[in-house]
Amino acid sequence: MGPDFSELIADELATPVDPRINAFAAAIAARYPKAAQAVMFYGSCLRSERLEGEMLDFYLIVSDYREAYGDSWMVRANELIPPNVFPAEYQGLVAKFAVLSAHDFYRLNRPEADTVSVWARFAQPARLVWTAGQDVTARTIEAVAGATPTLLRAAIADHGAGDVEVADLWHRGFQLTYNAELRAERKSRAQSVVAFDPERYRAFTSAALDKTGFEAVLQGGTINIANGQDDAMAAERARWPKLRRRGKWMTLARLAKASGTYAGGIDYLAWKINRHAGTQITIRPWQRKWPLLGALTLLPRLLLKGAVR
Repeated sequence: MGPDFSELIADELATPVDPRINAFAAAIAARYPKAAQAVMFYGSCLRSERLEGEMLDFYLIVSDYREAYGDSWMVRANELIPPNVFPAEYQGLVAKFAVLSAHDFYRLNRPEADTVSVWARFAQPARLVWTAGQDVTARTIEAVAGATPTLLRAAIADHGAGDVEVADLWHRGFQLTYNAELRAERKSRAQSVVAFDPERYRAFTSAALDKTGFEAVLQGGTINIANGQDDAMAAERARWPKLRRRGKWMTLARLAKASGTYAGGIDYLAWKINRHAGTQITIRPWQRKWPLLGALTLLPRLLLKGAVR
């Protein structure tokens, strides 16, 4: 019998990373001495282990937005349109970090979340690279443990009864989340994420399958989803049109907010779209001066080309 799911999460979060990542995380936490609880490292740079010339991805978990920002408009912005996102530099490395309260981090990793953005990311590998203490570590493990069952639940409902390969179920789950945001990734992105470490996803499936709320059994590399669950599956599927609509509008709202929190955000947006969609976007000076307007003028053209969906 293998480790339980919490142990699997704990082991993955504790896997060592390049010491520069830990130092960078500590520097981010030091910006918020009263509020910083944990710093998570995730994303493509975690998978590739390439740091130089890349944009690293962190989540900063704080105890409370007011403790983090004081008397600032950013408190309400983080509450209404989570997360706030900021740039960071440390010893030649560059990153962006998203800020969530511990309460929101837990909530947004669960099926009840009204957007997919957090649990979609933390169903993938992540590392806890700075923590305020053991109690915080335990709460962070508990929060992250909601992400994988949430993704698998959505994918099972979308597939329906019958047999499905482990990798195909994860592909389906990630594709659902990509379709619920304005994303620049190619359609093959879901496959490449899973293909990077298929054994990881098989192990997480084995440990989390009984936490999805659906009856399903893993045999080798195949999952058998039981018949007789049509009503529950229909209820899960019924959530997704609203999640897709809200997710795309939230993407635009975060972009609008980033014009006040993220200097150079439109250049990062262009860089990411070019990287993932194979486009050659060039940002003009007026678009940097008015980044929100500039980004909105790009959107229709990108949608027509299929670079953003």
